[in-house]
Amino acid sequence: MREFEQYIDGRFEKGQATFESIDPATQKPWALMPRAGAQDVDRAVRAAWRAFADPQWTGLTATQRGKLLFRLADLLEQAVPDLAELETRDTGKIIRETRAQIAYIAEYYRYYGGLADKMDGRYVAIDKADTEAYQQREPIGVVAAIVPWNSQLFLAAVKLAPALAAGCTVVLKASEDGPAPLLAFARFVHEAGFPPGVVSILTGFGEDCGKALTSHPLVSRIAFTGGPETARHIVRNSADNLAYLTLELGGKSPVVVFPDADLDSTVNAIISGIFAATGQSCVAGSRLLAHRDILPALLDRLSERAKTIRIGPPDVMQTEFGPLATDRQRRHIVDLIARSLAAGATLVTGGQVPPGFETGFYFEPTILLCDDPQTPCLREEFFGPVLSVLPFEDEADAIANANDTPFGLASGLFTRDLARAKRVTARLRAGIVWVNTYRMISPLMPFGGFGLSGLGREGGSEAILDYMRTKSVWVRTSDEPIADPFVMR
Repeated sequence: MREFEQYIDGRFEKGQATFESIDPATQKPWALMPRAGAQDVDRAVRAAWRAFADPQWTGLTATQRGKLLFRLADLLEQAVPDLAELETRDTGKIIRETRAQIAYIAEYYRYYGGLADKMDGRYVAIDKADTEAYQQREPIGVVAAIVPWNSQLFLAAVKLAPALAAGCTVVLKASEDGPAPLLAFARFVHEAGFPPGVVSILTGFGEDCGKALTSHPLVSRIAFTGGPETARHIVRNSADNLAYLTLELGGKSPVVVFPDADLDSTVNAIISGIFAATGQSCVAGSRLLAHRDILPALLDRLSERAKTIRIGPPDVMQTEFGPLATDRQRRHIVDLIARSLAAGATLVTGGQVPPGFETGFYFEPTILLCDDPQTPCLREEFFGPVLSVLPFEDEADAIANANDTPFGLASGLFTRDLARAKRVTARLRAGIVWVNTYRMISPLMPFGGFGLSGLGREGGSEAILDYMRTKSVWVRTSDEPIADPFVMR
């Protein structure tokens, strides 16, 4: 089996302990991964702390930091075929998407590389005589970045790129499920020329790696993507070091379709939102809210399209739909479907392992029709290829059902009525609203949600500010003695 290394303080090393990574398409181990423990984490964080004070890093101008990020983007772009193959092998994500997504991720490093020397301070026309004042921005310190297996190179980029542009140092923990692409990505960080300790990349399990990282006293900032339950542990872990937190969590995103929507375009967008990436996406449009007048026609088209999706090996370019990443996830999906059917949901299509794909973690594209908004499939996150459908009567009913969730990450809205689109968009409780489209990203736009979908935003120009502190500087310009030292000026 292939053996991967962790990257700590500018060096590649085998882990003192290892674990097997499973190929989701075959259910067989294919690689050994280093299992980082508390000692590895401590070495990585202390290396990041030293690098944060080292002139090799702190002595670089912001422009020079930006050029390093541009260099990293170029290397990433050149490595797309190899990294895509690794991600597909280790996670089951189809090769046609891993290639396209990794190529686009380079734009995130270029975007923040361009922002690095544009984070200006501010001169303040202060209301004190004989005094000048200004604000300057400084990097926040050591960043703990934690990403899940799905879209991991993208989710790493939205943390690494702004953090490095700001001048921080980063310890990145890859998921124990499918960490191969990020461990391989470490070689391009090294080749780009970042000084030792500025970026370390390791992987391990929550109790002996994640906990040590998020509770480390030298960590000033935690950027996490994952589930709400793990996020609660991270919040508790960070209580002692009072690290600044951003949490990008799960979703139960509604897709609202009004009677005037273009059904052909809408069907394609819905399919993309729930069945692309085998539904394993935090922004998956897993709740379809359709007006009763168009529900039968829309459901027929969706059902027929779902049945024609090309299921196959993820490393074949013609495949549209590969396996789930883990058997654990498949068991969760089967259980949630069973509970939903018992609660009154109707199975429209799918719901089982596709014939001929008994080997591997495959599961059919599935559609459930519900009458009760409290049905489990409408309340709980599948993180898989299951679309739950609920009819609505009017605009007010649609908005009420869309917002009837503790999550609030993404949403979709389909209508030709511009006035309605503006009204409904304003009332949807979600950090992202896609109108007449779905599942689009850009480094220029913020990404994040409300409620159990997390805290803070990633992406966009403001994200870099979350990796910086503001320092207020007061300069007295008078040579005269202070009049009364016992009175605050």
